[in-house]
Amino acid sequence: MSDNVLITGVSSGIGKGLAIEYLAGGTAVWGVSRRAPDLSLLDHPNFHFRQLDLACASEVGPCLNELLDGCQRLDTVILNAGAIGRMADMAEISLQEMRQLMDINVWANKSVLDALFEMRLPIGRVIGISSGAAVTGKRGWNGYAISKAALNMLIQLYAREQPQTWFASVAPGLVETSMQEYLCNHPPDARFGSLDDLRSKRGTDQMPTPAMAGTTLKRLFDTIESRIESGGFIDIRQIQD
Repeated sequence: MSDNVLITGVSSGIGKGLAIEYLAGGTAVWGVSRRAPDLSLLDHPNFHFRQLDLACASEVGPCLNELLDGCQRLDTVILNAGAIGRMADMAEISLQEMRQLMDINVWANKSVLDALFEMRLPIGRVIGISSGAAVTGKRGWNGYAISKAALNMLIQLYAREQPQTWFASVAPGLVETSMQEYLCNHPPDARFGSLDDLRSKRGTDQMPTPAMAGTTLKRLFDTIESRIESGGFIDIRQIQD
């Protein structure tokens, strides 16, 4: 019997890279995202997909129930879907923008987890895709940093409430995604020095493609329970082996 993994935000970036890696290893992938993925995923016999805007909380439960009908267990759930927002100082970001980031990066994940646990599917582990921005507090990252810090705590709290499932939040490091496209092409701004560091790493091994990142992240996920306690946070860039 093959393993089963659920991935949110599966149509592109890290989510797609992970889906490709899991499918290549014989794992059945169950995916949701706002946009449909390309045929390289849709045509795979072990890929199961439903289109879902996670910002629409009322649609999450029904969609997951339909998608996972017949699935007996989930070995891994990867909460990958997220948004970056604008690079700007806190005073320049409206409360509405902050709320939108919290809805996507935090509360959508709560909706997914609540729906899954209500279904009473056995779940081996839950991985929340976080960010180094959750702990570094660098200028300009505003609502993104706050929401990823909140995601880390959300994961920690569910770990306390659902001890039968193992939880972690993971910063995946720099990956060549649409997020990096936005950040690296941001107009020069002396306030946001972290963007210069990102630009210097683009096109190098320090900013891998989603496919390369999928391989590295899956390798970490396969051993993560021996590295940190359930509910913990780990940055892939801090791993030596």
